[in-house]
Amino acid sequence: MKEVSTVNLMVGGPQQLIPWQEVDRKANQPWVAVDYGAVRLVERGIIPQYALGDFDSSTDKQRQAVKEAVGNIQQFPPEKDYTDTQLGLLTVQRHYQYDQVCLYGATGGRLDHLLANLFLPLAPAFRQSLPKLVMRDCGNTVRFFLPGSYCLTREAGMKYLAFVNLTAVEGLTLVDEKYPLDNWNCSYPVSWTSNEFNGEENHFLFKSGIVAVIQCRDVFSTLSRKNT
Repeated sequence: MKEVSTVNLMVGGPQQLIPWQEVDRKANQPWVAVDYGAVRLVERGIIPQYALGDFDSSTDKQRQAVKEAVGNIQQFPPEKDYTDTQLGLLTVQRHYQYDQVCLYGATGGRLDHLLANLFLPLAPAFRQSLPKLVMRDCGNTVRFFLPGSYCLTREAGMKYLAFVNLTAVEGLTLVDEKYPLDNWNCSYPVSWTSNEFNGEENHFLFKSGIVAVIQCRDVFSTLSRKNT
């Protein structure tokens, strides 16, 4: 098992939402690519250490290019028990010992894919990755938290801060955000959207449950201008 600081996982979500400048800066880091994500990386000159999936969204020419570039490829039938993204994270867990796994291309497409990716770390098979998983696109950073007390650092360019309890939660407290919350309990998921930082660091805590924290900004008007 390879010991690394960060592993990057590229999947097949909408290309226009992938922060390509950030991806290019990480070209020399370890990459695992899933399905059409492998095509994207290879075409960009970034060679993943592992590529896997059913490759049903790739052309014969694209699949051949991936096969010629990547040393470790595993192809699955479209009918399988795991999603391609789940297979990618299983591959990361199997081959690396890591502090962080960054997931790109997981948002902005089909809603069923988005929900599957958002719920991904809740499953027992992926629970070990829950505090290490980061989902990134041009307008959002999603991290997942187990019970505890945390300090959040504001990312450059991010205006909003959201707290989403993915399970029942007890004691959710937003200590010093723009809109505070005190010792909140709930038995069903709720998204506390459009909160904001006060300063460059803010704090939150909770006693039980699983919480996703999203730093985000509006990107669709910018993307629309780029696509016209």
